[in-house]
This record gives sequence, structure tokens and C-alpha cells, in this order.
Amino acid sequence: MRYRMNDDRSSDYLQPWHLSEVADGGGIGVVEESKHNKFAKGDFVTSFNWPWQTVAILDGGLLQKLVPELVDGRLSYFLGAAGITGLTALLGIREKGHVTAGANQTMVVSGAAGACGSLAGQIGRLEGCARVVGIAGTDEKCSILVSEMGFDAAINYKKGNVAEELRELCPDGVDVYFDNVGGDISNAVISQMNENSHVVLCGQISQYNKDVPYPTPLPPEVEKIYKERNITREEFLVLNYMDKQEASILQLCQWIKEGKLKVRETVVEGLGNIGDAFQSMMKGGNIGKQIVSVSK
Repeated sequence: MRYRMNDDRSSDYLQPWHLSEVADGGGIGVVEESKHNKFAKGDFVTSFNWPWQTVAILDGGLLQKLVPELVDGRLSYFLGAAGITGLTALLGIREKGHVTAGANQTMVVSGAAGACGSLAGQIGRLEGCARVVGIAGTDEKCSILVSEMGFDAAINYKKGNVAEELRELCPDGVDVYFDNVGGDISNAVISQMNENSHVVLCGQISQYNKDVPYPTPLPPEVEKIYKERNITREEFLVLNYMDKQEASILQLCQWIKEGKLKVRETVVEGLGNIGDAFQSMMKGGNIGKQIVSVSK
């Protein structure tokens, strides 16, 4: 969403917002009336392009019907852990992380207390990583990562020296880096990655206010390490793997029901507060997925 506020940025799948048009994003609603043969009154549906309004007329061909029982009725999970966010974490690790059970791999996750990062660390463990270290921005977030979500350790990047703490917490180097932030933090992680290791290039939130290409170029000294150690760092777009969506969603829902995947949400009530919720998220005010509840 932040990316779409830059009017000179666009892609095949993501266009900038325009002034005087209704903003949109991932959303869930209940069908009040339908002329589409796939949907009936009372169905819960979702879309990647849900308009930020209380009532809307939508093209049924762009909607997906939800099964609340898959998440024990927690519909908001379909926007996070059992939706595009969870898919991004799971498919990012499987398609770009190359985790191998029993290989004693160490994974580092930046933005680790956010919607995607908090899931990625847990999924890395479930897929076979021996050690998972998170990087977040408050002591509270670091504590939650370790006590609730099974991370081995967490670094508060606002307090400590990330490079030094990584050397201490990842004595065997880093094999998989789930990158949500870019910038100095990512440079510190990449500098300590092993030969033939992998960066899951999920996001670069520290760079979205800057006029730089995506993915952001690495500084020369980090680029040298990246090339010499044969580190992969390929752009990852979950929409390229939607043929694996159904099976992946079922896997995520199973882990959630079994208690193997812990879910955190930060919920704000009321459509009128959506701007405040967005600003808070961009400043790191959320733990887990930032949700706006429009109606009960």
C-alpha cells in the first residue's frame, strides 16, 4: 500500500492510487445480495482489491469465497496467517529459501514481529531450520518472538549493534535470510551469510520513501560478498505461485489449528481510523497483522 502512494511507481500487478478514487487493499466482507451464481446472501468473501468503504458493489469474478471453519471462525486470519501474508511467508521460504530439514541451517528474519516476519520465522522452524533469529524494533517485540513464537533469539535493532549481535547469535553464519526491510539491517545480515546461502527478498520497507529501484542495489562491499559467496537474492512475488495457493492455505490452517503457528493481530476499530492504523503500521506500531475492523 505504501508503494502505491508513489505515483511514478507501477507494475503489471500493482498500480498507484489516484486522487479522488477510493483506496483499496485486502479485505473481507459478507454478501448482502448477489446476482453471481457462485455466491449467496450470507457468504463471506475476500479480494486483494477491496475498497475502503462500508458497503460496495463488487465483481463476483474477482472475489473468493471463504470457509470460516478453516480458521475456527477467525475471519481476519484470511487477511493474514491464512491469507496472502501467510502465503508469502510459506511460499517465499519454500521457493526461495531452500530450507532442508536436518541441514542445521540458521535463518534470520528482519521485520520479524510484523505480519509476514512473525510467520516466516515460525515456518522456517517448521520447515526444518535448526536456529531462527529475529530482528525487531522494541524489547516487547523481541520478547514475544522468543516467548510466544519459538524464535531462538531476537535483536532490538534500535538498541544494539546488529552486526555484533548477529556474530554472537549466529556463530555458524546465516543460511537463509527472510528480508522485509532492506537498508543497513540487510547489509549487516548479508555480510554474515554463508556460501551458497539464500535471501528471500520479500520487502524493503526502509526504502519505500526513497527514489531507488527495487530491489535496492547493495553497497559495493556487500555486493562483493554477495557475489563471492554465491548468495541468491531474487525478487519474490507470491502471485507467481498461485497454482500452489489452495494446498498452501490448507497447510497454514492446519498449523494454526494444531497450535504450531502462533498468530498475532493488532486491531483498530472503525473505518474512520484507517489512516491512523496505516501510519502506526508504517512506524512499527503493530505486532503481527494490522487489521481494521469496519463492522461487527
